[in-house]
Amino acid sequence: MKLLAIDTAADLCAACVFDTQSGELGRSVLDIGKGHAEHLMAVVTEALQAAGAAYADLDGLAVSIGPGSFTGVRVGVAAARGFALALKIPALGVTTLEAVSAETAEDWPGRSVMVAIGSRPEGLSVQLFDGSGTALIEASAMPAQAAAKEALRVGAVLAGNGACLIAEAAGGGFDLGPAAATADIATYARIASVKNFGGPPPKPLYLREPDAKPQAGFALARKER
Repeated sequence: MKLLAIDTAADLCAACVFDTQSGELGRSVLDIGKGHAEHLMAVVTEALQAAGAAYADLDGLAVSIGPGSFTGVRVGVAAARGFALALKIPALGVTTLEAVSAETAEDWPGRSVMVAIGSRPEGLSVQLFDGSGTALIEASAMPAQAAAKEALRVGAVLAGNGACLIAEAAGGGFDLGPAAATADIATYARIASVKNFGGPPPKPLYLREPDAKPQAGFALARKER
């Protein structure tokens, strides 16, 4: 089975072609921060070319569904669903929390892992996993102080770009894994390769309110006719 994996949830615009038997076949990764919509199609094309593959060779799609950048996640999920519809193949979502946890477990085998995504201590996107990678709590928005208590309870390794905020809230004392907002693109493909592709189409995982909000202060009163 050949998969196309896409990740636009953070600064990276990444795609890879992955064979469930032989592993990664080709990739393309740009560190762009913003502008995923403008670059994603070229990145996918480059990944296919690197793999010596065509769209017709694909059997499924994997996409990072966040939490992460609201706009970036929407771009990736929309692209994956569009490809799936056009190619008549299934698509599956993988969370950034699950992917970062899987990478952390490679360096800390058997340890519980807490992944925290975000830059504000009052509202991190958090999930706790046991030593086998099974989620111990649902993904949720959580203050750093509350997350620290959960992590201390099981002696978890902290990972993700919000891990340092949890460690600071607890005054240190934690082992730290990758301080990244997302994982390597092949990690998403590997996770998806052992999942069931028979579920519903992927959709974004949003755990907090968006930063951008309508400007209420300058709103004009509606005129009645």
